Amino acid sequence: MYDVIGIGVGPYNLGLAALLEQTGELDAVFFEKTPSFVWHPGMLVEKMDLQVPFLADLATFADPKSPYTFMNYLYENDRMFPFFFHQHFKVPRQEYNHYLQWVANQLSNLRFGHTVIDVIDHKDDDIPHYQVVAEETATGEKKYVKAKHVVMGTGNEPVVLDGMDGLPNEDIIHSSRYLFEKDHLLKAKHVTVVGSGQSALEVFLDLLEEQERQDMKVTLFTRTGGLFQLDQAKFAQEMFTPEYVDYFHGLSLDQRKEALDTLKPLRKGIDPETLTRLYTKLYHRTTAGEASRVLIQPMTEVKDIEAVDDGYQLNCRQWQEEHDFTYHSDKVVLATGYKPHIPDWFSTRFKDKVKWEEDGMYQVSRDYQLEFHDDRNHHFFTLTNLVHSHGAGATNLGLSVHRNVHIINTIAGKTLYKNQQDTTFQQFSMKHYGNE
Repeated sequence: MYDVIGIGVGPYNLGLAALLEQTGELDAVFFEKTPSFVWHPGMLVEKMDLQVPFLADLATFADPKSPYTFMNYLYENDRMFPFFFHQHFKVPRQEYNHYLQWVANQLSNLRFGHTVIDVIDHKDDDIPHYQVVAEETATGEKKYVKAKHVVMGTGNEPVVLDGMDGLPNEDIIHSSRYLFEKDHLLKAKHVTVVGSGQSALEVFLDLLEEQERQDMKVTLFTRTGGLFQLDQAKFAQEMFTPEYVDYFHGLSLDQRKEALDTLKPLRKGIDPETLTRLYTKLYHRTTAGEASRVLIQPMTEVKDIEAVDDGYQLNCRQWQEEHDFTYHSDKVVLATGYKPHIPDWFSTRFKDKVKWEEDGMYQVSRDYQLEFHDDRNHHFFTLTNLVHSHGAGATNLGLSVHRNVHIINTIAGKTLYKNQQDTTFQQFSMKHYGNE
């Protein structure tokens, strides 16, 4: 009987596993279907950085003395002086992936190559618990493991346009597979990128920088009104603090939805350095009279894509002018984002047991437990599908450590890791003033 079983090993559950192993007080095991740890392998574009500083690693906000901090990674890999002279607060994506792999290779509580196919709730046993069924990929052997608590960290899955499933994967690809298909894309005469976030700009910029043939054209269609940069102002960043999560979680669902709309510049903006690199590239490109090889068009929604004899036809709409048009391309990269991945076993076993705020939005406590219709002491925590309950910070790497501290302390029934307090200069709620 473990204290906790983790389902899925991405950065969030990896950080939880690292902190749990450091406590020496809680027994845990984590199951992951992939054979080894890898983070967004299709988007590890060279020269692209994380959008958060290096302090947002797996452990620093909970325990700066942990052996699993990014600074210790630099020390153990003889990279302290290069990082010091680099004088860059953000971590390159490729190095961040290597750091995560370095941590994963040191932990004894991870089981790769195991897919969780079922979770059974034994709430009426003498010791209420969950039974997790994990299937080993290599052998097909099923393993039955018990735990007092579970943590679901099943991550996200790509969002594609309706009707895209039947089109060839090598021609119409999601940005999550970009690097796997990059060589094929660069052989095409015309590649269109669809999307308005960071991933779309990274793919578009990388194609431009690799675009060597004179007969190759690259297009970017964005649904947003323009290429707007991420709000990195200091007071705006206070929305990624425990205090704001407390405030956001206490709002009604309608108020939370409205707040998420106001926070779009923090959630959907593009890194200023990426935009600067793109503008500089375009400036030099137009000097050589090659502007016709590049098209950037905002306010454009791609409704669907059809296969035609010589490529693909994109059926588009410029929504501000209310103008419909068609556009031809040889290849299409859909940087259309992700949605929470909810396993089939969850819908089968727990859909009717948990409370729902709205279709697709389960009710989650402040300390990340699913709210059940019955009272229970064996908890089901979730790291997946939390934006509606905990705000923009639900996908923030720095706040993921804060979230893990909440979960660990709740499981332990005491404070094993201190959570930071009084982290903002702004006051969000008026409730502490009473009713005066």
